Amino acid sequence: MPYFAIHCIDKPDSADLRAANRPAHLAHIDLFKDKVLVAGPLLRPDGRTMGSLLIMEFDDRDTAIAFANADPYHQAGLFESRSVTNWHKVLPAG
Repeated sequence: MPYFAIHCIDKPDSADLRAANRPAHLAHIDLFKDKVLVAGPLLRPDGRTMGSLLIMEFDDRDTAIAFANADPYHQAGLFESRSVTNWHKVLPAG
C-alpha cells in the first residue's frame, strides 16, 4: 500500500486557531492510527509550531486527500498551504 506525505504550513499568527482545534485534529488522526507511519508538527528554529507533517498509508491519493480534507485543522482554515504527495519509504528497510 502506498504512502503519502501530507505537508501543511500554518497561516501567520494562527497559534490560537491551532490550539483550539488540536483535540479534534488528534481525534481525527486517531481514527486512522493504523495508517500512520509518522506524524507531528513542523517547528520554526525557535521551537514554535509552523505546520504539520504526516506520512500515512492509503490505498490511493484520492483517499489521502479525503483524509486531509476532513482534518479539523484544514476545516478550520489553519493552513496557508497543504500538499499531498506520494512518498516511497527506503530506509530503514523492512
